[in-house]
Amino acid sequence: MKGKFLLKSVFIGALGLAMMTPGAIAHDVLDDISIEKGEGAGSEAVIPQLEGSKNLSGWHEVAAVQLEEKDGVQNNTADVYAHNGFAYVGTHTQNGGNGGVRVFDLKDPSNPEEVAVFGDEIPGTWTEKVIVKKVNTKDFNGDLAAVSVQQLDRSNPDSVGGVLLYDVTDPNHPEKLGFWEVDKRAPGTHELYLAKQGDRAFVLAASNYADYYTHGEKKDFSLIDVSDPSNPETIYEFDPRQLEEVADDFNGYHWEAPDGKTRPVFNHSVMTDENAKTAFLSYWDLGTIMLDISDPDNPEYLGRTEYASDQQGSAHSAQVAKGGTVLVETREVYAPKREGYEESYGYTRIFDIKDKSNPKLLSNFKTDLVDEVEDGVTFANTVHDPKVVGNTLYLSHYAGGVRAVDITDPATPTEIGRYVPENSFIWGVFADRNYILASDMGSGLKVLQKSNKPE
Repeated sequence: MKGKFLLKSVFIGALGLAMMTPGAIAHDVLDDISIEKGEGAGSEAVIPQLEGSKNLSGWHEVAAVQLEEKDGVQNNTADVYAHNGFAYVGTHTQNGGNGGVRVFDLKDPSNPEEVAVFGDEIPGTWTEKVIVKKVNTKDFNGDLAAVSVQQLDRSNPDSVGGVLLYDVTDPNHPEKLGFWEVDKRAPGTHELYLAKQGDRAFVLAASNYADYYTHGEKKDFSLIDVSDPSNPETIYEFDPRQLEEVADDFNGYHWEAPDGKTRPVFNHSVMTDENAKTAFLSYWDLGTIMLDISDPDNPEYLGRTEYASDQQGSAHSAQVAKGGTVLVETREVYAPKREGYEESYGYTRIFDIKDKSNPKLLSNFKTDLVDEVEDGVTFANTVHDPKVVGNTLYLSHYAGGVRAVDITDPATPTEIGRYVPENSFIWGVFADRNYILASDMGSGLKVLQKSNKPE
């Protein structure tokens, strides 16, 4: 039993350990609370299974690989992505950042081999997100990697944030193609997405606080044409002031909302639907903003999600399901006790978005963690990133590991599995038919695979 389930006493101990070792300043650095992310400590004591029901039976952890030291420095992980049998792992800020993107060969998923490092050439930065896709334009044909770059210290004269573009057609030998700079005054690009439309390729960049730090000269969301990766070109920026309901009450970061609350507003993350016709901007307390980008040179605002007066917004990330008719919105509420708001960590909301001008809330999905409010525990109990494969929603949940949710009926989401390695602090999750990947801030890359052997 112990090999399959992490006992509650061990789990609570992992929470404490994870939160004792500080990482980087929280995303919401301009808000009234400044806290730090922790990293869990790795352990080889338990090799857990993705416990659950339905289609998750038989998924086991087959590998747990720490990142290799770089120049004598041990970095910790950020997000994870997979493409054509290789895993791409971003790095966070531990020991001064500059860990770049780590490439793992997954030919043998039980023995991932770190084969390359790239995106580490800008001093004083870290690389949270990497997306890799096959791109075919008149200027580039191959596998393109887009990497978000953020400054650790904006006063460092040698650092700058933005988006690095690499040719990873040969993942063992990545080649730099270009760089898109946000603005030296802004922290950089936190999350991004790479999309294709016909013979054009685009990066959608969430450069949180760019509006604030540049006094409105740059915006938090940029749509960048990277059809020629050596010459990325900004073709559109979104300004919340263009929304009539926000225009008169927005000062570049804080919004004096109609409910009487002063709410933080910045673009944290962005992604598109499968055909890159709709962009989803996670705009914290302004909700998930939806833009029609079917004509990328002339995007149009469609609608946004909203919150009850007693809900912290904290729209962190998004995914779509059911052919783009359902929106999954994760909310990174790391300070569960705020006057005037419900006492809860971040949980997931699911919307019907057939009419994007009028999103309809179908359900709230809460794990067993979000209502267990504990003094001193911040990020450990909130939800983080979502991924959807078919009718299964995978959620990275920091110390709560990975949670799998059946969304066959989005109005009644049901947890069907959980993977909680000892002392886990899971940042990102990526799932496909061959494996499930999880990036653990303390102990590196975790690989789960389905065993065909009888239980």
